[in-house]
Amino acid sequence: MLPSLTSVTVEIETRAIRPRRISILGATGSIGLSTLDLIGRNPGAYRVVALTGGQNAARLAELAILHRAELAVIAEPSCYAALRAALAGTGIEIGAGEEALLEAASRPADWVMAAIVGAAGLRPTLEAVRQGTATALANKECLVSAGDIFMAEVARAKTTLLPVDSEHSAASQAMVGTPQERIERVCLTASGGPFRTWSLEQMRDARPDQR
Repeated sequence: MLPSLTSVTVEIETRAIRPRRISILGATGSIGLSTLDLIGRNPGAYRVVALTGGQNAARLAELAILHRAELAVIAEPSCYAALRAALAGTGIEIGAGEEALLEAASRPADWVMAAIVGAAGLRPTLEAVRQGTATALANKECLVSAGDIFMAEVARAKTTLLPVDSEHSAASQAMVGTPQERIERVCLTASGGPFRTWSLEQMRDARPDQR
């Protein structure tokens, strides 16, 4: 028996209005805060699954309460007590340490913002990718430190990797519509890091070990 037009319409509308489930790894940093700012402008369209932070337990708790997160994880284990006290009575799950970060990354979500700074973000971001979760990548260290492994996992999981940090996002957008075989090389400027305050004269003498 074929479904009625009414039942099909209801099913389509239900799918359309379902809030997208998201997690933010590195919620207390600039990219995490910018993401939450955008989400906060249309809260009915999103459901926050997990938020993680480094050491700022008070800020993480504030964000978890504001955005009604299901789980809040602090990377620094010594900050666990502060986070627990700040979230007491809220019903929000809490955790601390690397294993808790991996748990946060593995929670079912529609997409994950991976914004943990440095190599510390590699394992949690890989965990998110392995779940087949679409991942917005702000942590380019994942690619610098383990690019082959990371991209192999993306391919295996058949998921979407979206570059959102300035340099690799710009490079990705510049190559849209260009066949890969026509790209010979990609040059990135030293726009940040230890060189951001250097003069042109100093830059001419920069060495690889100073990066």
